[in-house]
Amino acid sequence: MYHSEFYKNVVAVTNRSLCERPFLEQIERVCACHPKALILREKDLSEEEYFLLAKEVLGICRQYQVSCILHTYVEAARKLGHPCIHLPLFLLEKYQGKLGDFQETGCSVHSVEDALKAQQLGATYVTAGHIYTTNCKKGLPPRGLEFLGEVCKAVTVPVYAIGGIHPGTDQLSQVMRHGAAGGCIMSDMMKI
Repeated sequence: MYHSEFYKNVVAVTNRSLCERPFLEQIERVCACHPKALILREKDLSEEEYFLLAKEVLGICRQYQVSCILHTYVEAARKLGHPCIHLPLFLLEKYQGKLGDFQETGCSVHSVEDALKAQQLGATYVTAGHIYTTNCKKGLPPRGLEFLGEVCKAVTVPVYAIGGIHPGTDQLSQVMRHGAAGGCIMSDMMKI
């Protein structure tokens, strides 16, 4: 495990299919590192399945005092009374003007235009990627640090780099030097 200083700038992103142990056990391991936040990104589930899983994950996050951000399922978040949601841009557009009950609304962006639109639609932070080569986007060239720097300069909300960031490398420092507030890590967090 890496030093906790590293994780204070990391947003852990979940993916059950990458886990080698039971998912909730993995969530405990992630939360024990005290990342800045955890995005529960299990968008292959039905809204009802997601709601049930989110209920358990929120309990673990509370226990470790890790901020949890729910993903995609706005109504599940509302049913749980949870104030943090992360949406792809098309859903942020769909819910335009109807997310006032959320304290934090994140959005995934893939261009400067996306980032500006997300900010205009009320996103309180964006994730921009993918920055480095990643198995999650096999065959797609990374957008790179220059792209990240442009997004960071274009918006006033915090930007978190996503895609191919690994502990034990200089990548988190690199993205932060380019203006990012931190980095999102999925694969390595699901194997920690």
